[in-house]
Amino acid sequence: MPDHTADRTDLRADCARCFGLCCVALPFAASADFAIDKRAGEPCPNLRQDHRCGIHARLRDKGFSGCTVYDCFGAGQKVSQITFGGQDWRAGSAEQARRMFDVFPVVRQLHELLWYLSEALRLPAARPLGDDLRRLLAATEALSRQTPEQLAELDVATHRQKVNELLLKTSELVRAGTRGRKKDRRGADLMGARLKGADLRGANLRGACLIAADLTRADLRGADMIGADLRDTDLTDADLTGAFFLTQPQVNAARGGAGTRLPDSVTRPEHWAA
Repeated sequence: MPDHTADRTDLRADCARCFGLCCVALPFAASADFAIDKRAGEPCPNLRQDHRCGIHARLRDKGFSGCTVYDCFGAGQKVSQITFGGQDWRAGSAEQARRMFDVFPVVRQLHELLWYLSEALRLPAARPLGDDLRRLLAATEALSRQTPEQLAELDVATHRQKVNELLLKTSELVRAGTRGRKKDRRGADLMGARLKGADLRGANLRGACLIAADLTRADLRGADMIGADLRDTDLTDADLTGAFFLTQPQVNAARGGAGTRLPDSVTRPEHWAA
């Protein structure tokens, strides 16, 4: 199986090897994130025949900011090239296209879990859990390579729970290495909270709602960020060095600038202020 711990390129979206699945399989509703309504299985009107986005460079200007914060974690190219053997949904039957669209969200969830597990294996403090993490990573990879029929029947929620239990243990080990009091804000409603300059080192922010929160100059070093909602969160000059389980979609959804310090696992969004 691929070595996700050494090179996670297969867990990053490669649109050139995908048949535009996220632009077809997923639904969205007219809102601040999307300019129009679109049903699941219906191609976005901006999708070109070559499966590329016709307004990719202008998504935010055109009212499709929701597209800029989405990441399939490489599920698109796996479903396109492996699960369905390179068969374009446009060239096959309507039934095969429907099966592809149904399977894509399932594999996307599995790839997100692969991302978290591979990150856990990179954390020195999690070495005592190394064998368990590798076993579960291998099992998750195997699930993602099942047939379309098997994937359609897969109970992802049950498997996610197994992964989550191990990631919780990982979090405890990693955050234990942070000095001082470590705040527990798991699942907290911090929408619009004024946390400017807050000391959140080693904090548990799993699933916290931080929509539009002010985290300018906040210290988030070593914080567990898994599932935290960072839409429109102000991370200007915040320090997220060593923050873990932070994904690119989360960072893309937030606001930041040149002074925002990020972990190596993510890149600075192009739309952030210089």
